[in-house]
Amino acid sequence: MSDDNKDLGNDLNDMLDDAKDNARKAGDKISQKAHEFSDEAKESAKEFSDSAKETFNTVSGENKKVLAGILGIILGCFGVHKFILGYNKEGGILLGITLLGIVLSCIGIGVIVVWLTGLVGLIEGIIYLTKSDEEFYRTYQIGKKPWF
Repeated sequence: MSDDNKDLGNDLNDMLDDAKDNARKAGDKISQKAHEFSDEAKESAKEFSDSAKETFNTVSGENKKVLAGILGIILGCFGVHKFILGYNKEGGILLGITLLGIVLSCIGIGVIVVWLTGLVGLIEGIIYLTKSDEEFYRTYQIGKKPWF
């Protein structure tokens, strides 16, 4: 009986080893399929994201146009319309010149400086609002034309 028990034990060990191998193979297949699915999901998400960004830029172009135009007319001397369009350097230049003009207004010349930066904002605001949506989008959002 001890030989039968050894044979039975060997058979059970062989069956257990086969089960482990099959489980590893199944796990590897599942892992591979999950990786493929993950790659496909990432690719689909990237395509969707790119499409959403393009749609947002197209749709938001009009909103930026109106907002930048109105703020250019009202608060143009502070460069707010430049910051709205993402021209941070140009907005900072207008803001800095205006603040310098406010400081220099004690001696009179600053009033002219503030008036000139306000005039720049007014002119740019009018230009923004008179352009068509497509022309505004091409010129200021794609072409990145910073001044006039």
